[in-house]
Amino acid sequence: MTRVLVIDDEPQIVRALVINLKARKYEVDAAHDGATALQLAAARHPDVVVLDLGLPDMDGVEVIRGLRGWTRVPILVLSARHTSDEKVEALDAGADDYVTKPFGMDELLARLRAAVRRAEPVGAGEDDVTTVETEEFTVDLAAKKVNRGGKDVRLTPTEWHLLEVLVRNTGRLVSQKQLLQEVWGPSYGTETNYLRVYMAQLRRKLEADPSHPKHFITEPGMGYRFEP
Repeated sequence: MTRVLVIDDEPQIVRALVINLKARKYEVDAAHDGATALQLAAARHPDVVVLDLGLPDMDGVEVIRGLRGWTRVPILVLSARHTSDEKVEALDAGADDYVTKPFGMDELLARLRAAVRRAEPVGAGEDDVTTVETEEFTVDLAAKKVNRGGKDVRLTPTEWHLLEVLVRNTGRLVSQKQLLQEVWGPSYGTETNYLRVYMAQLRRKLEADPSHPKHFITEPGMGYRFEP
């Protein structure tokens, strides 16, 4: 059974999450401050963490860094903070996704399920699966090829590298800084115009309707997400 650690200092939100999660057969632990959360995480080893950033004893980003010191457990941030800088800081500290309050319970649970799926170990014999298929195109990570409508799509090395990072993080929000540093190098981090240009090129080559993308989703001010 999947164990969820909910970290939030608002009792009504904790209550709603606990009720909804238990109704869906999750085991749930709850903490109302950062120190208790870190102790519970070490003792109970949750499969996924739902974390509010505004805690009474420490900033939620500190909790993320504390967890990332020893575990890769998926962390879903749930916060009333709306500014891009705060969201990016949480993602760069190691959060896997970000949901802004007020939130829809169905969306939150869908994000949580996706985070758990991505964290599951690859089964025996599956570690050589390197092909991702969408309705419009197929990505072969091993062969470094993209096929659309039975024809190979010509991508530049930079376009391919950007696509590869997004596909390897399918369903996960990848921050602008992470994309820039992985594709262009560690000295990059603020050149977001690069991302806009190359994302537009990928959409033009791969999306059925580039102006209304289904697969390369922009999270304004934060980053991008690949959805198959």
